Amino acid sequence: MNRILTCLLLISALFLSVSCTSKKAQQGSNSKNIIKVMTYNVHHCNPPDKKGIIDVDGTAAVIKNQNADLVALQEIDVNTGRSGKINQAALLAQKAGYPFYYFAKAMDYDGGRYGLAILSKYPLANAISHLLPSDNSKRDEPRVLAEATVKWPGGKDFHFCSTHLEAFNKKSRTLQMQEINQIAGKSSIPFIVAGDFNAFEGSEVINILDQQFNRTCDKCPNTFDEEGERGAIDFIAFRKNDPFVTKSHQVIPEKTASDHMPVVATIEIR
Repeated sequence: MNRILTCLLLISALFLSVSCTSKKAQQGSNSKNIIKVMTYNVHHCNPPDKKGIIDVDGTAAVIKNQNADLVALQEIDVNTGRSGKINQAALLAQKAGYPFYYFAKAMDYDGGRYGLAILSKYPLANAISHLLPSDNSKRDEPRVLAEATVKWPGGKDFHFCSTHLEAFNKKSRTLQMQEINQIAGKSSIPFIVAGDFNAFEGSEVINILDQQFNRTCDKCPNTFDEEGERGAIDFIAFRKNDPFVTKSHQVIPEKTASDHMPVVATIEIR
């Protein structure tokens, strides 16, 4: 009798163990179908009310608190004099807990480089910087699109991009958005772009974006508020007909680390 009871208990324990393991595996699989994306113009880690101060730790804390899978960063300094000759892309990746990153130079600045970065919790491949066009105005800063292939679990790879469009020249900004649409149109895998577009909803630039992409928000909350100018100019978007669906969109009310607020969206892979 004791032998029978012992056997029954062992079978029950084995069944429970297999059941729990199966549930955990299922939960892990489900989580791989959700991408959490963040875009953040970090103002070279200079808090807007602290002129000349570089606070990489403060910026990294904002990024880390959101625990996104992928982060598109704008206004990144690498080895510039004004930032103390540090590599902000590498330091932000390290301090915020991202094992993979890519820096794309937009221009040389103050003895170093200035541009965009991508932070990722998953391996990146085929990283490239696309120089975006301008109308050759002397006031224009060089602008780029940083692109990398994200090696997502389950072989569901996609392109992830960070960008920062021209701030003062509408014609250049329009040309740049058109170029991004063309780049996205040539991609053979799904395509996500995030960044500071320096344009409000309803503008020609965002209307062009909307031709090729679905934004993760409609009537988006403000992301920028400086010197009386406020509105949404930072966006996350994925290409139309790609297997993505927006699950949530949020602007994080953090105004001390930068003059922009971080934008976070969760996107489901279908």
